[in-house]
Amino acid sequence: MNKIDIETNPILDWTGKHGLPDFAAIDENLFRAAFDQAIEAHKSEIAAIAENSEPASFENTIIPLELAGKSLSRVSALFWNRAGAHTNDTIRALEREISPVMSRHYSEIAQNRPLFERVDTIWQNRKEAKLGKEELRVIERYWKGFVRAGANLDPEDQKHLAEMNERLATLGTNFGQNVLSDESNWRLFLTEEEDLAGLPQFLRDAMAQAAAEAGKDGAYAVTLSRSIIEPFLTFSDQRELREKAFQAWISRGEGENDNRPIAEEILALRKKKALLLGYDNYAAFKLEDTMAKTPSAVDELLMPVWQKACERAGQEAEALSELIAEEGRNHDLEAWDWRHYAEKLRTRQFDFSESELKPYLQLERIIEAAFDVAGRLFSVRFRPIELETWHNDVRAFEVIDDNDKVIGLFFADYFARSSKRSGAWMSGFQASHKLDGGELPIIYNIMNFAKPAEGSPALLSMDDAKTLFHEFGHALHGLLSDVTYPRISGTSVSRDFVELPSQLFEHWLTQPNVLKKYAVHFETGQAIPDELVEKVLAAEKFNSGFQTVEFTASALVDMAYHTADDVSDIADFEANFLEKLGMPGEITMRHRTPHFLHIFSGDGYSAGYYSYLWSEVLDADAFQAFEETGDAFDPNTAQKLRQFIYGSGGSMDPEDAYVAFRGKLPSPDAMMEGRGLV
Repeated sequence: MNKIDIETNPILDWTGKHGLPDFAAIDENLFRAAFDQAIEAHKSEIAAIAENSEPASFENTIIPLELAGKSLSRVSALFWNRAGAHTNDTIRALEREISPVMSRHYSEIAQNRPLFERVDTIWQNRKEAKLGKEELRVIERYWKGFVRAGANLDPEDQKHLAEMNERLATLGTNFGQNVLSDESNWRLFLTEEEDLAGLPQFLRDAMAQAAAEAGKDGAYAVTLSRSIIEPFLTFSDQRELREKAFQAWISRGEGENDNRPIAEEILALRKKKALLLGYDNYAAFKLEDTMAKTPSAVDELLMPVWQKACERAGQEAEALSELIAEEGRNHDLEAWDWRHYAEKLRTRQFDFSESELKPYLQLERIIEAAFDVAGRLFSVRFRPIELETWHNDVRAFEVIDDNDKVIGLFFADYFARSSKRSGAWMSGFQASHKLDGGELPIIYNIMNFAKPAEGSPALLSMDDAKTLFHEFGHALHGLLSDVTYPRISGTSVSRDFVELPSQLFEHWLTQPNVLKKYAVHFETGQAIPDELVEKVLAAEKFNSGFQTVEFTASALVDMAYHTADDVSDIADFEANFLEKLGMPGEITMRHRTPHFLHIFSGDGYSAGYYSYLWSEVLDADAFQAFEETGDAFDPNTAQKLRQFIYGSGGSMDPEDAYVAFRGKLPSPDAMMEGRGLV
């Protein structure tokens, strides 16, 4: 590619509406040139900061660091969006190529001795400089970041650390691509009516659509997308088909695309990295900068929950086994039976089924509900705008404050497709900050709901609806950020605090006045009956033993991997650890090791999967602040929530932020009660 083409690369030239790129002009073949140009520009900016002859100060070192690398941030944001939400062979190949390049680039910055000396000087002289609270948090982040990246190591150890980081970046990319490949390539096509026994119409429609997209008109496809596989396991009367689908689901990453040796190498490298940096294990390294601080503190949270959950799950298993016997069947309760018989038991105990509820949970109405709750709590509105994006399914919105001012942009990509990795997440193209004229937050949500046939509404399960609210809570955390510096903007908080805004937002979905307004039957237009609302709320703690066991097992295994002296055979380690733990045989981990993307496809949640439960302790207590007022939308409580939880980003210590909102730190009691474990 010649120079003139690079300079006019639309990936770097964000001159569209609201300062966005021209998505229609982005050619995936331009990404490598954009990365190369942006990395070189960033290197020049870093060199200018490091080589500045003036004495180091916050103004001439930290602020330039905050503003450096804008082009690289842009190309990275666009590329990783495509890699996760709409990939192809070209993107996957470049992902494998660019991951170690990016790791090498950031290792060079972290190990730039003159640059670290400037940062260290500012850190050591921070009291004399009389920096403000935000500035103190920012310099602390930079200093700790450099030290944790090996700035104090000798050159040989720094080289070794950089090599390990490069290899880890490559391995994480390969791990994620293997899972996506397994999920995208597996289909169970059904053509006989007897194979569809028990399946409600909404699921048949979704499976027919999935089959049509795979070129099998007239058939029905079970896929490994949660929006199809979980309801299939719930409703299918065909036990052999349930088992076949379940085994495929839990075996992702251990067939032709075998992730087990990748995970073993990742764990070995993380262990070496931690020891090199002076920590006993990788969990100690990762937890140092969190609310939990130590692995033992995590165990103190998880083990009592695990014991209560196993006790409850045992009671649930007995009830399901009795139901199997009552039907005259002579098989034991297995993992592929649990959801099926749990749904039957719930229908009996609470006189409603998921299929009865689902017609009231239209995607469009749940989106409206999320927007309405945000408006009532935080005085913001979401105005649709016409904009070409990375896929035709994506929706774009301006975020408007009560002065009719645009304060951010929000994109939402709701439907599953083979080019999208599984799960749901929030990310962004641009973080909110106030430096150099400031920038608006540009945030997006990704989901994997089953796409309906043309002209039909997308119907959600209650879990789907909660997922939408959860990820939208993350989005609000990014959109409502009110800080000066990018380093501490939005979700740039400790891992075990970042789930608080998202999990807390879920509580408003099940407020009766929200359900009554937005849970509307897609055929009749009638609001959900009061009686059904009461049943839904009464059943919220149903099956809590199962749900807590499958989650907590994953969290405990994650922590065990990252505190172990050696994990040479990951399959044996997982099996032996779960046996020692007393894992119920009828339940599997929510994320088995070969497809545990949270902890192996990147480093985000490694030794950190527990954080969902840690944040649940916070969110259960936080919502009680509203309940204590008698108003789920109490204006004074909402104002404090916005200021200290959604708006403060990383400008405050998480404990200080929580106490400023709530007036106290929480205990696990509200969480245990909310899960029905006490």
